[in-house]
Amino acid sequence: MEAGATATQVTQTIRAKTILVMGDSLSAEYGLKRGSGWVALLEQRLKVEKLPATVVNASISGDTTSGGRSRLGGLLAQHRPTHVIIELGGNDALRGLPLQLTEDNLKQMTQAAQKAGAKVLLLGMQVPPNYGKDYSARFAALYAGVAKANKAALVPFFLKGLADTSDATRLFQTDRIHPREEAQPIMLANVWPELKKLLR
Repeated sequence: MEAGATATQVTQTIRAKTILVMGDSLSAEYGLKRGSGWVALLEQRLKVEKLPATVVNASISGDTTSGGRSRLGGLLAQHRPTHVIIELGGNDALRGLPLQLTEDNLKQMTQAAQKAGAKVLLLGMQVPPNYGKDYSARFAALYAGVAKANKAALVPFFLKGLADTSDATRLFQTDRIHPREEAQPIMLANVWPELKKLLR
């Protein structure tokens, strides 16, 4: 403890956390009213749980893992996050980008965040079966592979309870890609248990 520093000041220094969310439209409130997306709900949850943390939502609709990778360095330097949530890859699949590219980008982002001292949580995605069984399986496995190889935390499927239900369309906007406002608490519920472990 530095001379003259109170226990409270030291505790605040240790406990103050910054969570950087690197996502696409699923995290950028696409088609939703401001303040109703899962990231905004996360901020509310942190207050309720009395976990002191600042949330920086750096999500951009349409972003790919390549876009996220190119932006991450500047954001790490600017915000110095203690935790980084990576929710990217869905647009890579929609554009038919090579799986190896997506995997490499996720790996590089994870390692860059860890090198900067942040704990990383990967939000896994899955693609519809019309992409083909092999591609779908390999895409889903990307996230688990990157998380395991880099000892990062993982939510296996960010849209669990939404995209995998029998009446999935009810919880999605008319484009059938973006979840509606009432689906956002489910998305947060998928993220929260893993994030809470990292915050503790």
